[in-house]
Amino acid sequence: MTLIANIIVVIVALLHIYFLVLEMFFWDKPLGLKTFRMTPEKAKITKVLAANQGLYNGFLAAGLLWGLSLGDAGVGIKLFFLGCVIVAGVYGAITVGRKILFIQAIPAALGLLLVLMSL
Repeated sequence: MTLIANIIVVIVALLHIYFLVLEMFFWDKPLGLKTFRMTPEKAKITKVLAANQGLYNGFLAAGLLWGLSLGDAGVGIKLFFLGCVIVAGVYGAITVGRKILFIQAIPAALGLLLVLMSL
C-alpha cells in the first residue's frame, strides 16, 4: 500500500510542477492561452499573478517531494501538503471551475487516503 500511496504522491507533485511551468512560463503562450481559455490581452494583464500562483504550486510539489524523500519519517509532511493541495483544489473548484476539483483535489484526496491506509 505504501508504494501505491507514494506513486500517487509523486503524480500529485508532478502535476504541480506542470502547473508551475504553465503558470510561470507559458501563461501568455499558446499552450497557456489554450489551457486557461484566455485571450492574449487578459493573459498579459494577469501574467504576474499567474507567476505568483505558479510559484506556490512549486512549493506544494517541493513539500510533497520532501515528504517522500524522508521515507517513513515524512508521512506527516506528505499529509500536510496533500491537505494543502485538497484545500486549494476545493477552493479553485468553487471560485474558478469544477474541473479543478477533478484535476487537483481528487488526486490529492486519493493520495491522502492511501497514505493514511498505509500507516
